[in-house]
Amino acid sequence: MRSVSVDLNNDASLVIDIPDALCERDKVKFTVHTKTTLSSFQKPEFSVPRQHEDFIWLHDTIVETEEYAGFIIPPAPPKPDFEGPREKMHKLGEGESSMTKEEYAKMKQELEAEYLAVFKKTVQVHEVFLQRLSSHPMFRKDRNFQIFLEYDQDLSVRRKNAKEMFGGFFKNMVKSADEVLISGVKEVDEFFEQEKNFLLDYSIKIKDATAKAEKMTRSHKNVADDYNHISGYLCRSYLTNLMFTSIYKITSMCVLQKVEDRMASDQELKLTELLRYYTRDIQAAKDLLYRRARALADYENSNKALDKARLKGKDVAQAEENQKQCLQKFDKLSESGKKELTSFKARRVVAFRKNLIEMTELEIKHAKVRRQNTFTVLKQYFSRYAQI
Repeated sequence: MRSVSVDLNNDASLVIDIPDALCERDKVKFTVHTKTTLSSFQKPEFSVPRQHEDFIWLHDTIVETEEYAGFIIPPAPPKPDFEGPREKMHKLGEGESSMTKEEYAKMKQELEAEYLAVFKKTVQVHEVFLQRLSSHPMFRKDRNFQIFLEYDQDLSVRRKNAKEMFGGFFKNMVKSADEVLISGVKEVDEFFEQEKNFLLDYSIKIKDATAKAEKMTRSHKNVADDYNHISGYLCRSYLTNLMFTSIYKITSMCVLQKVEDRMASDQELKLTELLRYYTRDIQAAKDLLYRRARALADYENSNKALDKARLKGKDVAQAEENQKQCLQKFDKLSESGKKELTSFKARRVVAFRKNLIEMTELEIKHAKVRRQNTFTVLKQYFSRYAQI
């Protein structure tokens, strides 16, 4: 089951997926599979091994390419995190002596299922990143992207050293300072003014919605855990006292535990993950607006520099050329930015509509199972009670 739907891989000329992945203790090795009819590739179909750091390298190279400043650059996939399931598995091992074999086997099976869900989610977000690039008319032609897909050996990309990481931190500081400076630049296009106000407001709301969705998912998982503990208690009670009513309660609790657990997983996949993804994607859209605003500020500064040059009668030709280049860059960013933001809005609406419909259908399915379980247990209980 796919967690994030962004309506990708519609163009059969370049289709990418991750059919396999191997999880080691501190890393995940992905198998990236590509099918293409494009002449720029050497073969029509190939698979290559890649690690998370390779995805980050590809994202960074695209971000740093000046030619792509007017596009919404797909957000980099988050770093794989398996610490939660691993910690639970470790605690389970420590508490094995205090459990029955049945209880231990059941809890181990549930933790393995949780680990598998995290693993599938990790594979999915990395796959979506590549599909976003392949579906874009400019990014799909990028040379580094082609190397990522086609080079059949480990890329062995070098991780950033401390100096480079500090440089990145310094750039973020400069960007924050620039945001304050360009905030005083008056927007010249109503479209971008509306988009800026919308994205700033939407960013706050989607972060709040993500936090609430995570809380809801945790609550469902806690309910599932409670049902699990109750069924374990009733099981021990049944074995000890041989109470005929307990067997029905145990069955009911087990079914309810599975239903709640599946509901939590479905909400995680279809809602929470979608909100997390678009929290990152909204930031990518805001970064586009920042780059355009930076270009507008540069253009206005070039106008001021040209006025000064003309007043002094010195370096006028150079100032005119600089103004021309700044205007061309700003116009180019504005043109591509409008197309990107319009497409982003349409893609976002389609994704949310699709995922919410699928989640609703799954919750209706779970509700039917819960109702059927209640009727069955009551029927068995009263049937046995009538015999007595």
